[in-house]
Amino acid sequence: MIRPAARYVLPEFTERTSAGARTQDPYSKLLSERIVFLGSPIDDTAASDLIAQLMYLEHADPDRPLSLYINCPGGSFGAMAAVYDTMRFLTCDVETFCLGQACSYAVALMAAGAPGRRHALPGARVVLAQPALAEPLRGRPADLEVQARELVRIRELFTAMLVRHTGRTAEQVTAGIERDTVLDAKAALAHGLVDHVVKNR
Repeated sequence: MIRPAARYVLPEFTERTSAGARTQDPYSKLLSERIVFLGSPIDDTAASDLIAQLMYLEHADPDRPLSLYINCPGGSFGAMAAVYDTMRFLTCDVETFCLGQACSYAVALMAAGAPGRRHALPGARVVLAQPALAEPLRGRPADLEVQARELVRIRELFTAMLVRHTGRTAEQVTAGIERDTVLDAKAALAHGLVDHVVKNR
């Protein structure tokens, strides 16, 4: 029997308030400050969690910006696209911060932040990579052809996302993702993936 990977137990802390003591976990505290954190590979579960938090914050105050902090090694294109579309659907601005790394599809989330509000910390690592199949494929030639067409379609969508948010041409983006391209924060800024390299608040 295959079981899903369990999440680790979150630490909790207790705050003293005028109304008494209140116990929270770090993610709840961040959410109350309109901060959402992506700190794992982006799969369907992570995407659902992010989307729920983003939509909750928009509903709570549609005129205030919110912040998405990213430390992500990549993941599923479908999961990333769901979060990406949600970010563009929201009425409030989404400010993005890359701390640690943004790799593969996570780069599109970082770049999709509100113009002028996309940030990378000095030690951030950004890796541009082209879509690839997660595992070897087996099947009839017709099925393999379908998978090949889908991979081409995903590559075109991913390229279009980066073109939209970086101001670079499709040819430049395609060249950048042809092989893994590793960028530091300053290079990510030069590539138009972020607007600022920030050392502190």
